[in-house]
Amino acid sequence: MNYQEFRMPVGGREVIIETGKYTEQANGSCVVRCGETAVLVTVCMSKTPREGIDFFPLQVDYEEKLYAVGKIPGSFKRREGRAADKAILTARLIDRPLRPLFPKGLFNDVVVVATALSVEPDVSPEPLAMIGSSVALSISDIPWGGPTGSVVVGLVDGEYVINPDAAQREKSTIHLNLAGMKDAILMIEAGADEVSNDEMVGAIMFGQQEISKICKYIEDVIVPAVGKPKQQIELYHIPEELDAAVRAYASDKLDWALDTFDRQEREARQDEVEKDVLAHFADIYPDNVRELKDSIYYLTKEKVRAKIFDKGIRPDGRGLKDVRPIWCERHILPRVHGSAVFTRGQTQTLTTCTLGMLAEAQKLEGLDDETSKRYMHQYNFPGYCTGEAKAIRGAGRREIGHGALAERALVPVIPPVEEFPYAIRVVNDILSSNGSSSMASVCGSTMALMDAGVPIKAPVAGVAMGLIKNQQTGEFRVMTDIQGLEDFLGDMDFKVAGTQKGITAIQMDIKIKGISEEIMHTAIEQANEGRTFILSKMLECVPEVAPDLSKYAPRIISFHIDPEKIGDVVGKQGKVINSIIAETGTKIDIEDDGTVCIASFGDSEAALRAKAIVESIVRDPEVGDMFIGRVVRILSTMGAFVEFAPGKDGMIHISKMADRRIEKVEDVLSVGDVVKVKIIKIGEKGIDFKLLEKMDME
Repeated sequence: MNYQEFRMPVGGREVIIETGKYTEQANGSCVVRCGETAVLVTVCMSKTPREGIDFFPLQVDYEEKLYAVGKIPGSFKRREGRAADKAILTARLIDRPLRPLFPKGLFNDVVVVATALSVEPDVSPEPLAMIGSSVALSISDIPWGGPTGSVVVGLVDGEYVINPDAAQREKSTIHLNLAGMKDAILMIEAGADEVSNDEMVGAIMFGQQEISKICKYIEDVIVPAVGKPKQQIELYHIPEELDAAVRAYASDKLDWALDTFDRQEREARQDEVEKDVLAHFADIYPDNVRELKDSIYYLTKEKVRAKIFDKGIRPDGRGLKDVRPIWCERHILPRVHGSAVFTRGQTQTLTTCTLGMLAEAQKLEGLDDETSKRYMHQYNFPGYCTGEAKAIRGAGRREIGHGALAERALVPVIPPVEEFPYAIRVVNDILSSNGSSSMASVCGSTMALMDAGVPIKAPVAGVAMGLIKNQQTGEFRVMTDIQGLEDFLGDMDFKVAGTQKGITAIQMDIKIKGISEEIMHTAIEQANEGRTFILSKMLECVPEVAPDLSKYAPRIISFHIDPEKIGDVVGKQGKVINSIIAETGTKIDIEDDGTVCIASFGDSEAALRAKAIVESIVRDPEVGDMFIGRVVRILSTMGAFVEFAPGKDGMIHISKMADRRIEKVEDVLSVGDVVKVKIIKIGEKGIDFKLLEKMDME
């Protein structure tokens, strides 16, 4: 055992990194601790490349062990099951800054596993897992171009904070996950409360300063002490002679193929050129079909990028700042509470909004204190949206990630539960995709929410920015509203969503080794122009929030009662609350804090009737109070008992039924009569009423 411990300051806290004690058979591993939070990270690489693939097979998993917070899983088998959405999103956060730094041509399987072993609320495990992945790869024998550093940045009371604690996270107007190298940003994932461009860039650069320190510590202290020599692996490459021959033969042909702004024609021409090239070299390079196709791909990539960089001409003929044509529809599904279609170029999303009781909020089981989610945002990407004959499957990591990004963009404008006591489910079904379907989802979701009558604070739009950078000179071109080909052949996918006032979400992935502050400023400013234009098109279709909810949506009213009176409303074995539900035809949910939500369907008055009944139960009656109740029992010569609330009754003495003498109660009242009464006395024996009026219920 070669145990070593390293202590590194991060954001004012001490982070402890342990190596050489656990998981000795992994290529690299470490335990990262801060406070009472501990994360184990391991990396392993297969000894040989995977056969028949043309992509780097990196797999990242983040495991949430519920024992880390002293919980037993709620599943039938009491085992952790499929990874929760947050664990999948964390795995994506770890993956994205690591992937660009592996050498091109590496086809060995690499698996990174981060396991949260112990978690305290004030120290989030996610940034520790990201730091641990960098350390484990850096000290391993796996070829990799790191190290990287990772932090979370918050903005609390106007001050930037690194890795904020639970109280600070609650107050922060920015939640920024950031990863990078010593001198460049690699990955951004942020949610924000309509912050300005300068505030967001300030947060990014503040975090980058801390990341630079982390990278320097790993590189200068940890790697020299425990790092292994890197394996010398033969990487896949295109033979120079073959590549030169393909370029000489195909260059002019590809110029012709790319000389059209029509996507379908361009793709047909490219297919024609590829078939021609493969046929031409079939006898010369009979065993190198893969290398021939790769040579064509890289030549195509160079030509498309050069046209954009040198001439400012994009594949569809747009200028660098132009947004594709937009058209929108609203309320296209009459039985749905809210619906909209947003179309930008060949990207199109159908978005629906469904409103429900708060009890229908999503239940969560994870390492956080959060147990439910009232606003649910889901994203589906069926095969037909890209013209593929592919069966429908459950949501994968990409779908979960895109849905989470759109959700993050819209959460800041969702009205609080006190103003709008509904659970809200928004679903994006992508009907056609050619770039930035996640940002189209943000736009479509805003329109569906407004169509449903959800009083959002402000409409939100999103746009994806692309980048072409000359690695030798450092010059760059930023593109607004990138399509699929520009994403595929470009250097960056930078998505920005927000309102007219400010940014609500950012996500950035890159394929090069980092971007500068100048690129970031340019991309965010240019995104603001594009977002403003897109918002104007959306508001032409849905200029304001619908004044009324759909007639098919539940009418929900919410109010509070004394929590100690909940038992009175529920009654023994639920008898009281079930009687209210049966009488009014409503649904009633009561939270432990005394929040009561009552929903009626079709009859908006039913919820008000149910509310009046609940209030009559919890109200402490006083002399002079008036109620409407029902006669439930008669004592002929004494009086009548009136139930004025479920489980509560009082008596009208025979002398208090009229201004004249009455021989027997039946001369005035019968069981089942609805009466209006007034309390005249509250004593040890109960409540005495005076009859004010016999109600006509015909």
